[in-house]
Amino acid sequence: MAGRARNPTKSRSGAKKPGKSPNVSKGAQIAPTAPPASDTSDSAALVQRAAAICLEYKANDVVLLDLRGVSDMTDFFIVGSGTSDTHVRAVGEHVVEEMKKLGARAHHVEGLAQGRWVLLDFVDFVVHLFHPTLREFYQLERLWSDAQIVPIAAQGVGA
Repeated sequence: MAGRARNPTKSRSGAKKPGKSPNVSKGAQIAPTAPPASDTSDSAALVQRAAAICLEYKANDVVLLDLRGVSDMTDFFIVGSGTSDTHVRAVGEHVVEEMKKLGARAHHVEGLAQGRWVLLDFVDFVVHLFHPTLREFYQLERLWSDAQIVPIAAQGVGA
């Protein structure tokens, strides 16, 4: 029987076990339970806070794109630039630290050590921080031009 999953409703002889018949027809698959949907107002507040943190740490040309209805991968993109690799790294580190204080941990982080293109994935939103030459090269705003640009409500670091 190696390599085959055993049917828990049948005995080894193949006879049905009494009282153990499932409510699902043979061959039917049960869909896994989806995780609870995130609260849109919470994610909108967190993305606004992350964008404000970028501005507070002097990121340039910070843009907040609403991808809802455009893409299923995430709800928002924040796109910003630093003036150098060091500045891009510093802004990225501060976003991670400040968001962690709010209980929002980055699910995935890329490029923080190099500082050329830092990607911070918070699931409901993704922060892209670029060195200016890479931002000009990749032009994410043009690539996602179907997305609506959302105004950023600036807040203080302690807010």
